[in-house]
Amino acid sequence: MPRQPRIEYPDAIYHVMARGDRNEPIFLDDEDREMFLRTMDEAVERSGWKVYGWVLMTNHYHWSIQTPEPNLVAGMKWFQNTYTRRFNTRHGAWGHLFGGRYKAIPVEEADRPTGGEGSYLAALLDYIHLNPARAGLVSRGKRMALADYPWSSLSQGYAVPPESRRPGMAAREGLELFGFADEEKDRLAFVRRAEERTGAEGESAGMPASAGKNRQGIAERGWYVGGDAFRQKLLSLANQTAGNRNYKGSSLGREQDRLGAQAWLDKGKKHFGIKLPAEGRQHQAERVAIAWALHRKTNQPQGWIAEALGLRTAANVSQQVRRFERDVDEGTKPAKGEALLSGWIDLVRKG
Repeated sequence: MPRQPRIEYPDAIYHVMARGDRNEPIFLDDEDREMFLRTMDEAVERSGWKVYGWVLMTNHYHWSIQTPEPNLVAGMKWFQNTYTRRFNTRHGAWGHLFGGRYKAIPVEEADRPTGGEGSYLAALLDYIHLNPARAGLVSRGKRMALADYPWSSLSQGYAVPPESRRPGMAAREGLELFGFADEEKDRLAFVRRAEERTGAEGESAGMPASAGKNRQGIAERGWYVGGDAFRQKLLSLANQTAGNRNYKGSSLGREQDRLGAQAWLDKGKKHFGIKLPAEGRQHQAERVAIAWALHRKTNQPQGWIAEALGLRTAANVSQQVRRFERDVDEGTKPAKGEALLSGWIDLVRKG
């Protein structure tokens, strides 16, 4: 049976979900969960995504993201491959971690009424945040509140002020879906609302209503979440995608990423006052710094970065970027007096 094409378009919202191979765990301990979230943060920064909600379970995860640029495929490829590699390295394992393709169900955002009733995205956020209750991981009987479950955007995003949130977290927009403001009393009310649903609904907490809106995809079934007009829009986009055999190589999303990479190249040339590509040791430190930015901010392959910067090979780019990133994290680079490099690091982190 042929695979459904990934439907990508600007500002698309998706319910993304992936399970472990043969339903096996994708997290063996809390360090794995922290590593997953760090990788998620990198993917969000590289791809420019907005995150509405997420939850980590034992053998799967749920994620609601918005892609301002149509780059879901490129970003998810990097994300799942990178986490798999890091998991295998940490545990001395090899092979697949996730079972088959991740699911990415498009979600309609058009209806955003105050109070959240009737909003597809609001229903999805409830479904994601109430996962631990449905799995029996939290309940009043276990003396663990839903907000105490640490591996969810409810506790790490919606219950805390903006400065304590992970990169790209769109908690303010998520709160607005339910008629709340991003201030302490409303954040507490949002968490209390989720707790009340947990107590009232138990193991069915957050399951979508069967009547009214078409929400079947929220519960991991179907291929979209939205109304008839949204369905027709997706069918039209899917038809365009399916007719292009070179979709992966020439998609609008990949082109957008190339344009973004070129913009960072131009920023680097202007910042350091250099011409690219250079050769040999000429402007070596500056080129590595730009390679680090491209790796961090775009989904371009390392071979492309090597060619654009004259850094020989993809393997060389990988080695140089890892070394540069380690030095930056340890505070040993740039050396004292290298104001341009220091300014570039600040620019990339804030950009």
